[in-house]
Amino acid sequence: MQELNHSAVTEFILLGFASNPRTNPLLFTFFLVFYLLILVSNSLLITLIHQDTRLHTPMYFFISVLSMLDMCYTTTTVPQMLVHILSKKRAISFARCVAQMYIFLFCGITEYWLFTIMSVDRYVAICHHLRYKVIMSPWVCLLMVGICAAYGVVGGLSYTFFAMRLSYCGPNEIDHYFCEVPAVLKLACADTSLNDLVDFITGFNVIVVPLSLIVLVYVNIFATIMKICSAQGRIKAFSTCTSHITVVTMFAIPCIITYMSPGSDSLSNSGKKMALFYNIATAFLNPVIYSLRNKDVKNAFLKLMGRGRAPE
Repeated sequence: MQELNHSAVTEFILLGFASNPRTNPLLFTFFLVFYLLILVSNSLLITLIHQDTRLHTPMYFFISVLSMLDMCYTTTTVPQMLVHILSKKRAISFARCVAQMYIFLFCGITEYWLFTIMSVDRYVAICHHLRYKVIMSPWVCLLMVGICAAYGVVGGLSYTFFAMRLSYCGPNEIDHYFCEVPAVLKLACADTSLNDLVDFITGFNVIVVPLSLIVLVYVNIFATIMKICSAQGRIKAFSTCTSHITVVTMFAIPCIITYMSPGSDSLSNSGKKMALFYNIATAFLNPVIYSLRNKDVKNAFLKLMGRGRAPE
């Protein structure tokens, strides 16, 4: 077993996106606007859920945790990317690269398992609605989030430890805009077959297993919905699940492609585009999807602005 060795490489160079003096200001402005919108929209959603008692339910509690995770792992990568777009020096120290990799993975894996918990919440709400408040008590919700965080800690450590235990003796240019495992492994001066195996096993446990549970839960939900006699009742029940299904699909597909085949020779640009999608696009779209068609959130916003009606 090789010991952790970073004496040869003390820093990495993040190549990011193609540097062009003409387009860099536009690229900087584009990502800055997206990042600010992510912070504002998710912060607003958390504030609404905290302020309005009508949103003090398990579903909105999980959505508020989702918003916090979105802001966390986006902040782990985007500010650095913005600096590098306008800077000629795009270096990141070995220690910062390890920290960035771990925090990003911790938030991402925790969020993936949170999607599973949210599907269970929908199952209880639809299939056992009379006992919903009893089953999904505040302590149970906190315990579920704690379990998600535990998976994030273990999964993040597994990916990071096995990636950074390898020797990196040059070159030190990472063809990415942050320290993501598949991109970093390409620079290792040692055989990465063990890493590919470990990453596949870890990816199976933190990506495929929760996704399979989500599918299983929704099969039971849809079976229950089809038993509802009225068409209007079925449509209403389906509508409570569409937002969650949309978000899971957007997050899951690029994650599976990236982390279930780390040893593949996929194009670097494709990897960066997929990372942008689940790192920035989903963090921006999550609050939009969960609030745009949600009457409760709209009413809470109007109430916060002083234009809402009193609860009926």
